[in-house]
Amino acid sequence: MGKSNSSSPESTHRVAVLDDELCQPKKCGLECITYCPVNKTGGECIVQRPEDGKALISEELCTGCGICIKVCPFDAIVIVNLAKELQSEKIHQYGVNSYRLYRLPVPKKGSVVGLLGRNGMGKSTVVNILSGGLKPNLGRFEESRSPDWDEIYRNFQGTELKSHFEKIAQGQLRASIKPQLVYLIAKAFKGTAKEILNKFDDRKVGGELAEKLGLKNTLDKNVADLSGGELQRLAVAVAAARDAEYYFFDEPSSYNDIYQRLAVAKVIQELAHEGKSVMVVEHDMTLLDYLADYVHIIYGEPGAYGIVAGLQSTKAGINNFLEGFLPAENLRFRDRAFKFDAASSIEDVVLEIPVAKYSELTKSFPSFNLHVSAGQIRKGEVLGIVGANALGKTTFMKMLAGVDKPDSGSIEVGAKISYKPQYLSQDYEGDVRSLMYAAYQNPTDGSPVEEQIIIPMGIKKLYDKSVKNLSGGELQKVAVTASLLRDADIYALDEPSAFLDVEDRIALAKFIQRFIRAQGKSAIIVDHDLQIIDLVADSLLIFEGTPGAEGFSTAPMRKESGMNRFLKALSITYRRDESTGRPRVNKEGGRLDREQKESGDYYYVKKAQ
Repeated sequence: MGKSNSSSPESTHRVAVLDDELCQPKKCGLECITYCPVNKTGGECIVQRPEDGKALISEELCTGCGICIKVCPFDAIVIVNLAKELQSEKIHQYGVNSYRLYRLPVPKKGSVVGLLGRNGMGKSTVVNILSGGLKPNLGRFEESRSPDWDEIYRNFQGTELKSHFEKIAQGQLRASIKPQLVYLIAKAFKGTAKEILNKFDDRKVGGELAEKLGLKNTLDKNVADLSGGELQRLAVAVAAARDAEYYFFDEPSSYNDIYQRLAVAKVIQELAHEGKSVMVVEHDMTLLDYLADYVHIIYGEPGAYGIVAGLQSTKAGINNFLEGFLPAENLRFRDRAFKFDAASSIEDVVLEIPVAKYSELTKSFPSFNLHVSAGQIRKGEVLGIVGANALGKTTFMKMLAGVDKPDSGSIEVGAKISYKPQYLSQDYEGDVRSLMYAAYQNPTDGSPVEEQIIIPMGIKKLYDKSVKNLSGGELQKVAVTASLLRDADIYALDEPSAFLDVEDRIALAKFIQRFIRAQGKSAIIVDHDLQIIDLVADSLLIFEGTPGAEGFSTAPMRKESGMNRFLKALSITYRRDESTGRPRVNKEGGRLDREQKESGDYYYVKKAQ
């Protein structure tokens, strides 16, 4: 989790951060205190906090040796050296040995600015500060030393942020925020969707927004009865309906299918077209590419510190993020780059050996009918499944896994299936380690399964966390890992990218593909992040029809044919980025978009020239 470096003390300052939840002094024997070289010579670099006995690290006395990081059995300590000049750019620190933020993104009138970075880098701190919910302390977290507004103005003298903070201090900044955790809306508001939209409809555009976001048939439902996608789009509508200068949307794609994501993107873009300042945190890179005009990368150490890089064009920002390198600052913030293979599916690793076959299938519910075309899943194959919500994708997965039975048709599965459901429960009593042991008989330290699955998935550092206390992203990774630990021939994963940040999504897709091919297994992946499907899938199955009423699936088809058909239905075109090979959405109505639509090549798979 942590890392240290040995830059000269003249050019750096020390950052020491303790994860309060992971630090367990009653279990560990306080090795950090025992083995600290400064402590051994009579100093007090690491001591116990009087209130709870947890470690308290002196950043002034710490030498950056990294021994405490190595001996801590719970990965609770992060020690890093940062450039000394960053000290003057510190925006906020929550307390001693806690998270700190350096620099701020700049709101731009008439533009959508995307924030791109890992979870835990401080995006919520950024929005709290820029919306006026949190007064920046410039790193002076002691109440007696907290800066006044005049000092904050001087700190931002000569920048656009000075006038922004003046408006905040004078109570003149109107901000509208779409929160990340939309399920909390149902706890805070009792009533119908229409009532909450009307309550905040300062701009008198509620009806128009409901139409654009596909909410017309849900307005009379109680907020408590809305699905995740309906709640998400309602939250977007409420935020967009308010009269504000600064709008912030935190992960607006979650729970929504690709059609709904594009509708959300258009609503957000319209605010910018009206001259508003709009910021978006989004981990779906296809959507961010489509939506944003500019990007700020936020890099650092999750939970420890975050540094906001300068403003870049969307194309340059996403490419630099994938490369892990900032050319303007000559700085590498990740030791590896994420690459995309511009070639088509690797057919030589997919064997023409069916591990599951199914005839035409039907399944009926009181208000929904599903028809599945016959198909098969081959050994070594990753089958991607795409389509709008409420067309039966999850029902199909459940039928294959034996959780549900079809009304007609047959499924021949000569294989064991491990199924990760779409909606995850945190009812498990116990820590992550015991859950991993339950999924796989005994993943002991140093065992092949730990090296092959648990460590690459980043689960080992979560071992001592209670399952009930995991974040959405942590819970998703634990659920996927538990599924892959089970002895199976087919791994069926329903929306494995939900709640994961960009880096984790790409790493997960690449890991699943490597794992399936190395083990000679098969996988079925349902996901709404098209970039992840493009990265992981060998073949594609498309669900079409009328959401909530009737669903039809195609037979599995080559990924190129399937993507072309699906993108045509979305009326968007893809090209390959010449630098990274990643699929990029063409700007709607642009030259490339028009040319590809005229030729019928919605999915561009040729290698860039």
